[in-house]
Amino acid sequence: MLPALPEACVLIADRGYDSDRLREALAERGVKSCIPGRANRKEPIVYDTELYKRRNLIERLFGRLKDWRPHRHAI
Repeated sequence: MLPALPEACVLIADRGYDSDRLREALAERGVKSCIPGRANRKEPIVYDTELYKRRNLIERLFGRLKDWRPHRHAI
């Protein structure tokens, strides 16, 4: 998955992508991760909460795009 990612300085993702392996792979590429830790982590993850809040804008954009796509009707 990582080789297919475009060049970026930050990756913003939800808790589902919280893994040490992903964080290490991103760091090796020079990409900062903005991924909150899962609730069961023993040591909390420090991340930019203000940047993470902006992720919601992208989620809403995709939601609106999905609302405007043509629907196929059953025949």
